[in-house]
Order: sequence, then structure tokens, then C-alpha cells
Amino acid sequence: MDRLSNTVRPYAWGSTTAIPALLGIAPTGEPQAEMWMGAHPGAPSRITRTTASGETELALTEAIDTDPEGELGAQTVARFGPRLPFLLKLLAAGAPLSVQVHPNLEQAGEGYADEEARGVPIDAPHRTYKDANHKPELICALTPFDGLCGFRRPTEAADAMEALGVDSLKPYVDLLRAHPEEAALREVLTAILGAEPAEMAETVAEAAAAAERLGGAHAPYARIAHHFPGDPGVLAAMLLNYVQLQPGEALFLGAGVPHAYLDGLGVEIMANSDNVLRCGLTPKHIDVPELLRIVRFEATEPGVLRPEAAPSGEELYETPADEFALSRYTLASGAAPTELTAATPQILLCTAGSVTVGELTLVPGESAYVPADETVEATGPGTLFRATVAA
Repeated sequence: MDRLSNTVRPYAWGSTTAIPALLGIAPTGEPQAEMWMGAHPGAPSRITRTTASGETELALTEAIDTDPEGELGAQTVARFGPRLPFLLKLLAAGAPLSVQVHPNLEQAGEGYADEEARGVPIDAPHRTYKDANHKPELICALTPFDGLCGFRRPTEAADAMEALGVDSLKPYVDLLRAHPEEAALREVLTAILGAEPAEMAETVAEAAAAAERLGGAHAPYARIAHHFPGDPGVLAAMLLNYVQLQPGEALFLGAGVPHAYLDGLGVEIMANSDNVLRCGLTPKHIDVPELLRIVRFEATEPGVLRPEAAPSGEELYETPADEFALSRYTLASGAAPTELTAATPQILLCTAGSVTVGELTLVPGESAYVPADETVEATGPGTLFRATVAA
């Protein structure tokens, strides 16, 4: 078992206070958006191992590359190759993230192969597929957490737009009411993303002003527009379900489901991929044809998840993902140690109290890596999240 040293990513949308508050340190004034825990090549966690030459610090990727089966277990290597298949994060949104969607495994493989064949540089700003993997993800709220998840019913979106009283929105309102569900959502999103930029900026400005006047259910869109004035993604956001998670509640985002995180602190876990297609609230490239190919144009309920309790005290967030499983333990003071073992690697993250795991003591924001088939015992009092590979 190893204590992890993790990188915090300073994306512009990040909260300046949420991660420092969890860690119990002073904020720097700069955004601190995500703390990455795992073996993503962009910012792998670091560990300290004892070697023949003494204590050596190395990236978790290096340790895994040296002995994949020893670190990950034969089962993980057989299923996913010699790499940790998930990435765990603390995510702190102080402003809206882009509205985005992820491909399924087949779409990712096709898209990556196509761009490779066309010689699109992997770091090109218009490159869509960074790898051949899909990116299912789960966000679990540590604080009240606001987001957008999946299309709402076209008639509900039409009512919300019509209530703004903006003449230039009437064609979208009519489309949403005149077509079958899938066609309505597809046509309106296509029209929003394909509109002339100056006209769209004016429409968004009028819609934002009206949303601010109306307040109530329209208030989230006014807040979004404040951060992204004139962005067509403000209107795309009005097509989606607005969700408010309470601490302990979670959302699972599968392939093709448009979503955005707006505000709050959470634990996020995902398949280890960088494939994101954006459809608004961003200055980055939007590949509209490819986006329209992978989006699932169907109205869905947000599907808020609550953990399922097991007799062992583990509270598991059930998802269909193969690459990861996330669970939570609430460890009481003086209780018998909780045994944590798996045939796959584990990352353990403390989010409250003080948790002793083996010989390590973890306080909020601290984490540990447990190689496959290694058993550790945990005692509290505190809250511990456990990330591993799905059985």
C-alpha cells in the first residue's frame, strides 16, 4: 500500500475554495478544479517505494509498467490490458463546465482510427478523439451539487423557452412541439449550434435577461449565461434536465448523454479516457457532425443514485460500468476494523474525519493506493471512498 501524492488541475471553471477547504489549507486565489488520483499519463499520482538503493519516488504509471500483473492483478490485465482502467478525482466546480457528451466504445474506436488515418495531430485543437476508449463516469456529491443531465421532454423545454418571451426563440419552441421527440431534439440542437453567431449572441442575451427577471426555474440559465454571455450552449442547456444533488447522492453519465456540472464539490470516477465532445459553454472546438452522430436524442429522467448498503458496511453505487466501482464506508470510532481486499487494485480516499488504513493515517483529501490482492484494514472515525475495478 502506498500513500498517493496527487496533482490539482487549475482549470478556469474550478472553485478557488472548495478543495483547499477539504484539505484544511489556505486558498491561493487560483482555481483548483480537479485533484487526480490514479495513473492517467497526463498527471499520474506519485508514490514512494523502497528499492535496493533506498526510498525512491516514482509515478504510479512507472510502478504499473514495471509489474502490471503484480500491481493490477491478472484479472484486470486480461480485461483491460496493462493499465489502471479508471481515474478517481475530487472535482470542485465554481463555474459551469462545458455541455459535453462521451462516445460509446465502438464510436470511440471508429473515431480514433479515422483521425489517426487522416493524420490529425493528437494535440490539434480540432482533434476529437484522443484515444480509442469510452468514458462512462459517476459524480458523487460531497456538498450540494448542481448539474445538467440528459434531455428533458421537448414540451417541457418548449414551455421554458416560451416563458422567456423572446421572439427569436419561437422557431425552436415550434420545432419542439411539432415533431416526434427524437426529431424535435435533434433539429433544435442542430439549429442552435448552426445559427449565425451574431444573431445567436443577441438571442442568448435577450434570453438571459428574461431568465434573470423570471428567476425560479429559470435562474440556473441566467447564472450559466453570466459565465458564458452569447454562447449557444446557454440554449442547449435549456434542453437538459436541471439536477440538484445532496451530499451522498450521485449521477451516472453513460455514452451519448449530454451533461454539464455547474457548481459544487464531488468525488468523480471515470474510465481512463480523454474523449469529450462539447456542445456549448466553451471556447473550444465543437465538432457538430460528430456530436450529432453520438448524442442519444431521447428524453430521460436524471436517475439520481443513492448507495446500496451491504452487511459489511460498504455502500455501493451501482452502475453498468466495467472499468470502475465506487463505494463508501462510514467508519465509527471504536468499531471493529473493516477489511478491504480485492483481486483488483484499489484507491482509498478520505473525505471526512481521520481514517487509519494499514499503517497510514488519512485525513480529508488524502488517498492511498492498494495493489491487487493486498488486504488492508480501515478504522475511523471518518468517511472513506473506495474505488476499484468492477467485478
